[in-house]
Amino acid sequence: MTTRIFQPMPLKSGETVLLDEKSSHHLIRVLRIQVGEKIILFNGEGGEFESAITAIQRKYVEAVVGAFNPREAESPLWLHLAQGIPRGEKMDYLLQKAVELGVNAITPLLTARCTVKMDGERMEKRIQRWRAIIISACEQCGRNRIPEIFPAMKFSDWLENMPCQNGFVLDPEAASSVKTTIADRLLQKATLLAGPEGGLTADEIAKAKQSGLIPLSLGPRILRTETAGLAAITAFQCLAGDIG
Repeated sequence: MTTRIFQPMPLKSGETVLLDEKSSHHLIRVLRIQVGEKIILFNGEGGEFESAITAIQRKYVEAVVGAFNPREAESPLWLHLAQGIPRGEKMDYLLQKAVELGVNAITPLLTARCTVKMDGERMEKRIQRWRAIIISACEQCGRNRIPEIFPAMKFSDWLENMPCQNGFVLDPEAASSVKTTIADRLLQKATLLAGPEGGLTADEIAKAKQSGLIPLSLGPRILRTETAGLAAITAFQCLAGDIG
């Protein structure tokens, strides 16, 4: 498969561009790319460019931008995942797989059972890391538009600003399943709220319901936090998106 590289810059067929240092390092040191090899460039504005390496310097790679391909890999269902932040690398994994499954936006949430406690500077560094993971996932899975990751928010603040239309909260004790709840809905846009390790508290679920979110069960088994959101995204994509 041709290597895909995201470059946040204007791209135009026939022009020569200097790839950024991070992408160049990956091409030179990891992939051992050679002059003349084909790559695909995209800038997140839609479509992609069939391109080729024209020069390799010590820290930078030069490429000529080739023909534009309007190909897209976006689902007709727009999904926003509001995720209680789990410990360690679980959030990294969750973000990578959510992007592969077609999620369009992610809001990391600080909920009652979150053990992640970071000041503004540390959280900003974590957001930058998560954004890099999202970009890498897009390069790997063939998406040409970069999902947005919002700043981490307290659960209560997010709930106050979340539009309640087509909002759903994952609740293992809910009576309604994903299938029975959305099977007859012509969904084009939806928000999914998932808790961290230990899930959302009863009070948080109650407040989510009061704000208009619809409780959903994913079945009789209790799923881990890194599984629940991904299972819900998959179910939504199967019922209203592009997983057939």
